[in-house]
Amino acid sequence: MVAAGDAGKVGVADRLGIEPDMVVQEIGWDEDVDDELRAAVQERCGSELRDEEVDEVVDVVLLWWRDDDGDLVDTLVDAISPLADNGVIWVFTPKTGRDGYVEPSEIAEAAPTAGLSRTSSVSVAEDWSATRLVSPKAAKSKR
Repeated sequence: MVAAGDAGKVGVADRLGIEPDMVVQEIGWDEDVDDELRAAVQERCGSELRDEEVDEVVDVVLLWWRDDDGDLVDTLVDAISPLADNGVIWVFTPKTGRDGYVEPSEIAEAAPTAGLSRTSSVSVAEDWSATRLVSPKAAKSKR
């Protein structure tokens, strides 16, 4: 049962396309992540989020990314490794004006270099936005 105050967070797990029994990996966790969002994703998929050292195929990667986190292309290439053929990478970045804000153009430039296509962006929490990335073949199969 979802409490009234939690309905928005569970709804965001739905908007992220999280389904029961999906395997979800989380990369880039730090003290600043949105714990309510993480809890909603875990509740929706029915299991703990896998860490960066995952040794199984994953359906979704949640990548928390901040301006000073390094090379986004390298991180995306690493994130693709365990990703299922029709898997999705959600890049969570701080919203405008927040510490660690990332220009959307940085993601737009990094995605194709890593072999991914950007499909949409959504607000997922008070401090975080998310950009959906898929492999081009997955994007075509959705049409």
